Amino acid sequence: MAKLSTTELLDAFKEMTLIELSEFVKEFETTFDVTAAVAVAQGPAGPAAPVEAVEEQSEFDVVLEADGGKKIQVIKVVRELTGLGLKEAKDLVEAAPKAVIEKANKETADKAKAKLEAEGAKVSLK
Repeated sequence: MAKLSTTELLDAFKEMTLIELSEFVKEFETTFDVTAAVAVAQGPAGPAAPVEAVEEQSEFDVVLEADGGKKIQVIKVVRELTGLGLKEAKDLVEAAPKAVIEKANKETADKAKAKLEAEGAKVSLK
C-alpha cells in the first residue's frame, strides 16, 4: 500500500462526516490499543473549576417545517399522530413551521419524524 502524506490524510479527513470521523477514531484506538486523549499541560494547582454535566436531551418537539408540496398526505399523518380533526390538522400544516408533537421521548419523536418525512414533509427535532 502506498504511504499517504500528512496533507493527503488531512484532505481525506476533511471529506468525512463527524460520525465517520468518530468511528474512525474508535477503530484507530482499538487497532493500535491507544486512547485519543488531549494532553493537558499541568498548571499551578488551584481550585478546580466546577464541571457541569452535559445532560442528554430526553424530550423533543417534532416541528413541521414545510409540507413538501404534499399537503393532503401530510395532513393525514398529522391527524394520525395527534388525533386532531381535519380542520385543526389542516390549520397546523398551513401554519408551518409549527410543532406537531411537543415533549415526546426520542423514540416517539423519531417515529413521527419518519412518518412525516415519508410523505415528503420537512421536519426537525428540537
